[in-house]
Formats: sequence, structure tokens, C-alpha cells
Amino acid sequence: MVELAKRYNMSAIGLTDHGAMYGVIDFYSTCVKNGIKPIIGAELYIANRSRFDKEPGTDNKRYHLTVLAKNNTGYHNLIHLITAAHLEGYYYKPRVDKDLLRLHADGLVALSGCVAGELGRALQSGTRDRAENVIREYQEIFGKENYYIEVTHHPEIEHFQEWRASLIDLSGRLNIPLVATQDSHYLHPDDALAHKTLIAISTNSDISDTAIFSGNGQYHFISTEEALELFKDIPEAVANTERVAQQCNVTLELGKFIFPDFPLEQGKTADQMLDELTYSGACDRHLTQNPEAEERRRYELEIIRQKNYAPYFLVVADLLRFARESGIYTTVRGSAAGSLVAYLSGITNVDPLEFQLPFERFLNPFRPSAPDIDMDFADNRREEVIDYAKKKYGDDKVAQIGTFGTMMARGAVRDVARALGKPYELGDSIARLIPMGLQGLPMTIEHAMEMQPELNRLYDTNPEVRHILDISKKLEGTIRHVSVHAAGVVIAPRPLVEYVPIQYDPKESGKRITQYDMYTIGEDGVGLTKLDFLGIRNLAILENAVRLIQKHCGVEINIEEIPFDDKKTFAMLARGETEGLFQLNGTNMTSYLKELEPTTIYDINAMVALYRPGPMNNIPEYIARKHGKKPITYFHPKAEKFLSK
Repeated sequence: MVELAKRYNMSAIGLTDHGAMYGVIDFYSTCVKNGIKPIIGAELYIANRSRFDKEPGTDNKRYHLTVLAKNNTGYHNLIHLITAAHLEGYYYKPRVDKDLLRLHADGLVALSGCVAGELGRALQSGTRDRAENVIREYQEIFGKENYYIEVTHHPEIEHFQEWRASLIDLSGRLNIPLVATQDSHYLHPDDALAHKTLIAISTNSDISDTAIFSGNGQYHFISTEEALELFKDIPEAVANTERVAQQCNVTLELGKFIFPDFPLEQGKTADQMLDELTYSGACDRHLTQNPEAEERRRYELEIIRQKNYAPYFLVVADLLRFARESGIYTTVRGSAAGSLVAYLSGITNVDPLEFQLPFERFLNPFRPSAPDIDMDFADNRREEVIDYAKKKYGDDKVAQIGTFGTMMARGAVRDVARALGKPYELGDSIARLIPMGLQGLPMTIEHAMEMQPELNRLYDTNPEVRHILDISKKLEGTIRHVSVHAAGVVIAPRPLVEYVPIQYDPKESGKRITQYDMYTIGEDGVGLTKLDFLGIRNLAILENAVRLIQKHCGVEINIEEIPFDDKKTFAMLARGETEGLFQLNGTNMTSYLKELEPTTIYDINAMVALYRPGPMNNIPEYIARKHGKKPITYFHPKAEKFLSK
């Protein structure tokens, strides 16, 4: 959309999704990068009565109202409106009411809405007095200078010309400016069928359903020249779009890190508390007299201090402390193992000095990226840790992060075929010709056609197949549904609604999630602290196994004290006894372990690192070197010190 606006030499464009703000940050960032002013807004659903009224047959009726943020105050008020619409007013759709509008009208511009707006409905009922009362009420809410009569061009709608004429008449008589808008739901005119198909998919219908699809209106993105032609009888309505754009000046500060408000001891800073925590950890591990450890601790703490990351470490250390004290099995994976500060503060249980792990792989002093520590918890007790965070920081400051499910190649083909009214067998037979993605990368229809001659042949010879695939290619990658990120949790220093719009998880009543996803909520967007709480089934299995051993055998086991050099364990892995072992089970990994015949923890570390999409092809080479079948070489003599094990 932004690329098209740039091609049309537009100075500003607006985003007004229905009842949501999912795309706001991406939209804003993309506009700014392309030199186009972003106008942030939403098409609100206005409740027929109160947003709390939910009576069937009465309160499922609602009106549309377009609102735009004039400034940052308006942007934050829009977030409040969208959040309240979802958390308080949801009834078929997320709704606000006039009381809520009055509370959060500051900094907003209102357009009267489309034919489904309250003004449009009043005019359709033929009651001019009611229409004028509607206008006066919205002017009272937003201020006369912030209210416009919105006019669109959709002549396919019944009585459209009469409605349009009434709007123009009201504008002239009441001296209220007209503003022309285009209800753009897709980019190009030839995307109309794909859009209709997408609606059919989301409503579980097909495009022949006249109750949903009527008329052939154009809802594509139009140029200024097209707008001037469509509204040639009221050119001032097009000119007023520039007037509205000049009113809207939201400036977001993105990429600035915002950490939770960790409770500090009186008179101490976060850096001082982290220093004390790590020194205490060094004492517990008998490292205070180790010059290398003390030098490394000081080095890491200084980098953390320079980047103001101490609160993050304190928060993570506290969460893991709670888990361990509560008997919840937990661990940390990834590059955090390279941090001595993480080890000494109880975040990890790996000594980076012993294993020669570099801190810079975790936190590079020359890059602005935030630390990222993945916390694993037994999946049956993960919610306990999230509940602890809510109690510590405030229920309104913690939420799980939303994510978006997209249409993948195979699913898109099956869904499109169904929406077009085709037999299931046809869509399924086409989808089966599309290979699965390799090494974690999704397969696209275009790539599948390059790989599969039969799919290409059908596309060239069968018009029905070509039609399905052409529409599927347009819908491939589009967002299909909102869900909850598997691990992401956000903790803010103030109520989350001051930063991001919130809604309920569509599949779990009462669970709040963010409308911004992990990318737009984190360091590339709003800047809030994203924490990964991964629920791991294997940790729950371990916890249960330890409990059963104690119950039936009277033996207490601390899994964090199991030695890394146990020969029986390596022999078991070499025999392929990997069932239930996290990251070491599975047919391919088991096969490689049997070939490798591991004898040290370093063999296991290497295998886990190699068994991923990028380096996977090097596994046979590593095994051959392990057994002396191929020579061991290093890219530089100094590397031998770190890689020889």
C-alpha cells in the first residue's frame, strides 16, 4: 500500500482498520521510511446503546465511525478506545459508546462514517432532524473543528445517490466540511475476487452466498487523479483530505527500550543491585578469588551498565528464582549461556568460563540489540510463573503477546477451492502436489510450481486449477487469524494500555493479549520488554520422573547436580535410547547420535548446534572428524583453543 501511495506521489495515507490497530506500527514505520506521512486511525463500532448492553436483536446493531489521531494524545486515546471496545464492549464486534468517546476524544478527528455510520443510518431512515441531532452530538464530543462529513463513492449500494446528495446538502446548510474517502480493502481492481474469496474463507461460506456478497463495488486503492474524477462534482471534498492530513501529526518514538519497573532496595540503583547479586553468586560458587572470573564479571557489568540493561537481568533472575523456589523445573537456552553475569545471578546453570563461551555472542557491546533470554518452564506449571509476574508487577502491566496465523500454500489452495464452491477433492489433490517446506522454511506456490512438473502441467492445461492457484497466490501469506504467541509475555512499567492496544485471546476467555505482535511490541517497535516463557513438556516429564523415583525408591535427585561426564549416559545415547529426551529424540537425530557415539558433553553441544537448518549438512563431516576418518583443521590457529574439544 505504501509503495503504491509513493508511486502515486501521495504525501499522506491513513490506516483505519475495523475495530483494531494490529497493523499500526508496521504501517507507521513503513510510511516514515518512504517519506509519507502516516495517519493512524480506526473505524470504530459504536454501540446501539451502552457498550455494556448485550441483548440479542438489539445490541448486535451498531454504527461505524472513522476516527484519526491528530497527535500523540489522540494516538493514546485511540489505544484506550480500541482496548475498551475489546475488553468491555465486545458483542459480535468490539464496540465503544458515546460515554467512552467523551472520555477519550481529545486529540482525535472524527469522520461521519460510511453508509453504516450513525449519520448514514439516520439519513436512510429519512429523518433529517435525527441526522442533524447526530451531527450536533458528535460535534459536541470531538469539537466542531474536528468533525467532518465523510462521503464515499459506491453507487452499487441501494439509494446511494440520494444518501450522497443528503450529505452534500447537510454540509452546505450546516457549514460542515466534506471529506472524500475511499474504502480501500485491497490494492488493485483485479484483486476484488481474491478479496471476496478471503471473506468467504473467514466466514466459512462461498462467493455465491448472496447474503454476504452483493453488488460489484470497487474497494481498491485509488490515485489522486481517480479521486478527482469520482468526486468531480465536489472537488472541495478531495481538497479537504489535505486539510485533514495537516491536522494529523503523530510522532512515535520507536526502538527505545522500556523495561519493567523492578522494585529496587531503598537508595540503590538497578546496576548496584545486579552487582551485589552477581557478587553473592560468585561467593556461592567460590569464584571471588578467581581473577579471570572477577575481570569477566566486571567487564560484563560495565557493558550492561552502559546499555541500561540491569533491570532486564533483575527481572529474569527473579522469575527464575521464583520458579526454582516453587519446585517448577526450569532452564535457559541459547546464547545467554555465554554470560557470567547470567550464571552468577542464577539465570543459567552453565559456567561460561569452563566452557569457553563468549559473552559477545549474547550481548554485543557494539550493537544496540536488547538481551534475549529464553526461559523454559515445565509446561504444566508455566502459568504459575506468569501469574507470579502479574502479582509482582500488576495485572494490568502483564499480558501475553498476540501473533497472526497466515495462510500457507497448501492451506490456501484448499480454502480457496472451497470458497469458490469447488469439490473438496479438487482442492486437496492440488494441495498434495505442493511439497512441504524444507529445513523450517515455508513452501510457496511459485516455488512448488518450479519443483513439481505435474503442478505446472495442470496449471497450463486446466483452467479450473489455474483459477484456484492464481487466487491462492494472491492470498498466500495473508493473515488468517489472531492467536497467542507460544512463549511471548510482555511486562511494562505502567499499564499496558498506555503503550499497546489489548484484547482477549479469541480462544480463551479472559486471557488478555496484545494486538501488536512480538516484532512491533519489542525493540524494533514500541520497545517494551518481551520475555519468552516457553512451556516444555520434557521438563514436566523430568519433574514427574524425579518425584516418582523419590516416592518409590526413596532416592532424591537434583537434576542440576548430575555430572556431565557420566559414561552410562553417553553409552545410552550411542545405543539410540533417546525417547523423551529434549532436542535429542527423533529419528534423524537418534541416527546421528548412534553414528557419533558421543563421549563428552562437547559432542552433545556440537550435535544440538549442528542439528538445525543452516549447518545440518555438516553433521557427517563432524562425525567423520570425531572418529579420525577426516583431518581436523581450524580456520585460524587461535581457534584451536576454543574449538578443540
